[in-house]
Amino acid sequence: MDYKKEIVELREQLNYHNQKYYLDDAPEITDFEYDMLMRRLRELEAQHSDMLSSDSPTQKVGGSKSEAFSPVTHEVPMESLQDVFSYEELQAFDDRVRLATEYTEYVVEKKIDGLSVALFYEKGEFIKGATRGDGLVGEDVTANLNTIKDIPKKLKDPITMVVRGEVYMPKAELLRINAEREIEDKPPFANTRNAAAGSLRQLDPKITKTRGLSIFCFNIQKIENQIFSTHSETLDFLMKQGFPVDRYYKITESISQTYDKIQSIGDAREDYPFDIDGAVVKVNSLSDRKMLGSTSKFPRWAVAFKFPPEIKETKLLDIVINVGRTGVLTPNAVLWPVKLSGTTVSKATLHNYDNILAKDIRIGDTVRVRKAGEIIPEVIEVVKELRTTDAKAFTMPESCPVCGAPVEKDAGEAALRCTGAECPAQQLRNIVHFASRDAMDIEGLGIAVVELLLNEGLIKTAADLYYLDAQKLEILPRMGKKSASNLLENIEKSKQNDLYRLLFGFGIRNIGQKAAKILARRYQSLERLQDATLDELVNIRDIGEITGMSLLNWLNTEQSRHLITRLKDAGVSMESKEEVKDNRFSNLTFVLTGALPNLTRDEATAIIESFGGKTSSSVSKKTSYVLAGDDAGSKLTKATGLGIPVINEEEFRKMIIQEDR
Repeated sequence: MDYKKEIVELREQLNYHNQKYYLDDAPEITDFEYDMLMRRLRELEAQHSDMLSSDSPTQKVGGSKSEAFSPVTHEVPMESLQDVFSYEELQAFDDRVRLATEYTEYVVEKKIDGLSVALFYEKGEFIKGATRGDGLVGEDVTANLNTIKDIPKKLKDPITMVVRGEVYMPKAELLRINAEREIEDKPPFANTRNAAAGSLRQLDPKITKTRGLSIFCFNIQKIENQIFSTHSETLDFLMKQGFPVDRYYKITESISQTYDKIQSIGDAREDYPFDIDGAVVKVNSLSDRKMLGSTSKFPRWAVAFKFPPEIKETKLLDIVINVGRTGVLTPNAVLWPVKLSGTTVSKATLHNYDNILAKDIRIGDTVRVRKAGEIIPEVIEVVKELRTTDAKAFTMPESCPVCGAPVEKDAGEAALRCTGAECPAQQLRNIVHFASRDAMDIEGLGIAVVELLLNEGLIKTAADLYYLDAQKLEILPRMGKKSASNLLENIEKSKQNDLYRLLFGFGIRNIGQKAAKILARRYQSLERLQDATLDELVNIRDIGEITGMSLLNWLNTEQSRHLITRLKDAGVSMESKEEVKDNRFSNLTFVLTGALPNLTRDEATAIIESFGGKTSSSVSKKTSYVLAGDDAGSKLTKATGLGIPVINEEEFRKMIIQEDR
């Protein structure tokens, strides 16, 4: 390939993956694959200096900042580190350092896999915190950092300084959160780094607080009235002030000692409660650091030794299907046990059937396995040259292996799903969704309580909630008479909900809250909806063929009919309560932004829908009106630019008041 073309393509790829990694928190390649792309670009730029430019990914910190947060300028740049991958590269770093210094000590620390932040303290009080961003300007995430218990809010001494740390998510927290996200039908976090980044950059600090984030601090960026001579002194000082620090850092006097410490960190990485992706080697002397200086991107006094992903070959003995809590059928490989990253692996995910076909994976193949995000083992490829004649192709089942209901593939998705409304594998997710705020709104029936009821055998489906016995509830752990009474009262209250809540609560694919409201308003009862035809449904505005097919398929399964019958027998209302006043807002779309003086967003939405209109979360050319309150943001700006009418609450009320004639 022409080197100029390859350099351009590599820069485009790296800029794209920087966006996915730093801003979207949704990487599409592994860190190792990214590092290899970066390494290749550096090699080409070194060979062809005429192609080197200041906007190359090799010349700038990869991070970026979001417009959703206020900017924070870093007086001391938050630099990234040069990566090395072998003893030889580590030796080359040592040679460069020793050419410029008389005697060198190094400090070796674990490289925590998280999100880098700066913590600002004034006279010992935590006043502000920011992400690294592009190294020069980051995002103000003070409110979210205040929810992390490990960050000291008041220091031992009244020090004014800026401290750098790495916010991370413990492995156990990632497993817990991903289990909850599966129940909520949300995509799981790929690894602890992305989970930490996504959690810290939430617009609502209450969400961040639930994510169990922690931090390790590793550098003093700036400090007043304190003088240190070594990095190790600063780490000890940070510990004294109450900061979490890697207490097991090691001072080394030679590169061989340094490498030994790196290897010991790598050997124990499986035992740590957090993820690491390498070890950091820093010159200990602060005066030597100042003399060595930095490039446009990296300090010359430190490197990050990155551990490559461990890949092993083993035999794929069988493929079995796991039905997840959202009904997704996931093929998993049964493997001949193999040691991988410190643990024995005998199963690995194959993700989905499309992945099996793309990689031509067959039962009996020799395959290569690695740990994705250092947690979940996955099959990455087949060793084709070792394939035997008896290797057997695999096909996905046409019915759920747990409940026997038909499986279906959603449009635009690779996953197959069980359609069973009462499938045991989906019990927890289905019932939690049924009871959720936007569905049947049963207060007090969260994940923990549903798990308790399932484990005690008191319920199997959502319908069983309406047949619960008070005496059996009262004796459950952490329940008691009062809690049991409140729960039963809330369940009873939900029987009178509007039909749209019940429809949404069923958890039918492609039937969101808006579609449920449209259908409830159109058919007024579940009985009439059950008689609907596809031709009718596709002609309803905002329904369409995919939604119509999903609805009819669900309504016509045996498990769905059984669930509906039991709910009806329990006295659950299956009628629409909404009074459609008139259709003055028919074919109109409103976008709500800012805080209205006298109406909540839900109240305004209900009024719009009662007059046949609909709301949208984003402004487009199809928007009819923007209803704006105080602190209206970018939606108002966009509406003005598109020439879309903007109204306030008073003008909105004039539109809905019926004049006497």
